[in-house]
Amino acid sequence: MTYALKPEAIQQLDAYIAEVKKINGASGSERAFTVNPTVAQNIELKTQESSHFLSLINIVRVDEQAGDKLGLGISQPIASRTAGTREPVDPTVLDSSGYLCRKTDFDTHISYRRVDEWAKFPNFQTLFRDAILGQIGRDRIMIGWNGTSAADTTNRTVNPLLQDVNIGWIKKLRLGAPARVMSEAIHGTGKVRIGLTGDYVDLDALIFDLLNNLIDPWYRNAFEALGFVVIMSDDLNADRLFPLVQTVNPPSELMAADVIIRSGKAGGLPVMHVPYFPANSLLVTPLKNLSIYWQNGTRRRRIVDNPARDRIEDYQSVNEAYVIEDMGQCAFVENIQFV
Repeated sequence: MTYALKPEAIQQLDAYIAEVKKINGASGSERAFTVNPTVAQNIELKTQESSHFLSLINIVRVDEQAGDKLGLGISQPIASRTAGTREPVDPTVLDSSGYLCRKTDFDTHISYRRVDEWAKFPNFQTLFRDAILGQIGRDRIMIGWNGTSAADTTNRTVNPLLQDVNIGWIKKLRLGAPARVMSEAIHGTGKVRIGLTGDYVDLDALIFDLLNNLIDPWYRNAFEALGFVVIMSDDLNADRLFPLVQTVNPPSELMAADVIIRSGKAGGLPVMHVPYFPANSLLVTPLKNLSIYWQNGTRRRRIVDNPARDRIEDYQSVNEAYVIEDMGQCAFVENIQFV
């Protein structure tokens, strides 16, 4: 039996679709369109604002699908002196890895029954939009930490952390700078053991080792000024050494945030917990060293009223890439075990 929408729900839904089409310059009967560049930028800003973590990294618009990384920030010292001809240096990040924006689909549907339930709210359109943008933000974080490949056809059942949607930051580090990834402290053990009888006496010792041996030397003694942090998995953050920061914020706000800052420091750096980060792992880097590029002109959308399935279908896509601006500012450790 086909589900019939209530009159007020039909009115709200028609208004929502009409507004989306109007903003994007779509004609009266047109349901598929390329999103207006200004609207595309606003969508990216709203998605970034939906997540505290995304607001701390770079979300960057690029014109080309592939090219050299933007090299945000400075990658080397520039002071020098010469008795001969002066030769200026390019201080931005230069490496051969570049970036490649791949099309990502963010397709959703909302059932007629759900439209009926939401139609009583005067801000129906905002609720509908923000629910989708919030999930897009969470998906991006998931891909950033766990993405290992870009399959032609993805499978969320086999890859529940979206491992096959795009190549994320940690995989980029493995491919581009494997020496900055520590999987074991002693060859053949497959572990990095923390404790009095382990490879490092505590996490501080491990992080000091990373800072002094895996991070490029010109960043030493400036880690705090450059915004270096330690991102830890939830299981490591649960250790008694890192209780929640006591702040003036009410507990509900602390629990709602997707970035939890822990009291104390590890290796002299602030400790953070971010959703979907791999278990038994930590990453040392400035947050502004992590970027998501999205290609201008590639955000496309199609809205379909599908009565055969009692739902409204919303097909959205955009080309995007996950980028580490300077791999010399990164060190990743996995297989951490307390002993």
